Amino acid sequence: MSKPNFEQTLDDILEKNLPQEELIEIKRLLYGRELDFLFLPKWNGSQDLDVHGYVMGGSVVEELRPPRIVRVGLIQHSIVLPTTEPLKKQRNALHLKIQKYVDYAATCGVNMLCLQEAWAMPFVFCTREKYPWCEFAEDAENGPTVILMSELAQRHGMVIICPILERDSANGDTLWNTSVVIEKDGTIIGKHRKNHIPRVGDFNESTYYMEGNTGHPVFETSFGRVAINICYGRHHPQNWMMFGLNGAEIVFNPSATTSHTSEPLWSIEARNAAIANSYYTCAINRVGTEQFPNEFTSGDGAPAHHDFGHFYGSSYITAPDGTRTPGLSRCKDGLLICELDLNLCRQMKDFWCLRMTQRLDLYAKELNEYVQKNLIPQQKHTKQQEKDSKKQ
Repeated sequence: MSKPNFEQTLDDILEKNLPQEELIEIKRLLYGRELDFLFLPKWNGSQDLDVHGYVMGGSVVEELRPPRIVRVGLIQHSIVLPTTEPLKKQRNALHLKIQKYVDYAATCGVNMLCLQEAWAMPFVFCTREKYPWCEFAEDAENGPTVILMSELAQRHGMVIICPILERDSANGDTLWNTSVVIEKDGTIIGKHRKNHIPRVGDFNESTYYMEGNTGHPVFETSFGRVAINICYGRHHPQNWMMFGLNGAEIVFNPSATTSHTSEPLWSIEARNAAIANSYYTCAINRVGTEQFPNEFTSGDGAPAHHDFGHFYGSSYITAPDGTRTPGLSRCKDGLLICELDLNLCRQMKDFWCLRMTQRLDLYAKELNEYVQKNLIPQQKHTKQQEKDSKKQ
């Protein structure tokens, strides 16, 4: 089997090989409506940054309600220094790089910005080594990464979603995979902890943290109601559904996922969720291949290796009507900016009636019956134990 060519995106391949007429039809089928481009100021930084901007459009101009326009930005990126460098140097180098990207996003008029999963560190969770990697964990209010993003949020009047590895010192120094929601004035609105933890291949995250305890919160920000479905949660339709039921208009999916694990699924899952739940979805993935000093295995009989595989970027945004942007680069840092009208969320509920026809009462009844059915053997066993105890 040939190795993937990460230098090319799907769009690159299509544009290279299809006549214009066929290309237009293929893109209609793959992406939905044709999008207008946003005209953005030029990026003048030294880093090769893949920048794209779109106007999502598609909404009806209502008579009784003005448009609710928000400009959303997604940042995908690689690490800066080798994982053998001192931890503080690694984190500081990422802080410096991403601060420049956030500053540039502000010049592009971004109101709301989301970063990738655990963005201020390598994705170390494949190694199963506790130290030095647990030292990257930080407080969700007073940690250096959150403080930096709070300062940038206040400076630019921007809502920022900041995913970190959290150390919960108030509860026994427990670690969590957490996304912190920061308001445009720099204050912290709240946080969400990852609901679903993978146990597949090199994704050994339960070595470090377990399933979150924050449920499915939706945060009322200055620019709309947002939620965060962290990484592996995108494989669970019920996870997406609960954010929708709780009123989300935009659901961010900060991720770190590799080509051999999930790339064929990537373009489908967040798009499906946007359609099914009548909200916008924003899927963000890191880029690059991260090498670690000590070899580790995947538990599949394959040789030990030093890397997790290639993080393929390809970040994209989908509207409630299923229209989506092309993905960012599969190998470069990138900034995707999209202008959204949040009115489209309610308009799609009116058009498709998916919420109205959802039959939650039916699902709730049958889910409860299913859960109770699976509890019965344990309950029977407990009753028998009680009888035996009384006989003694």
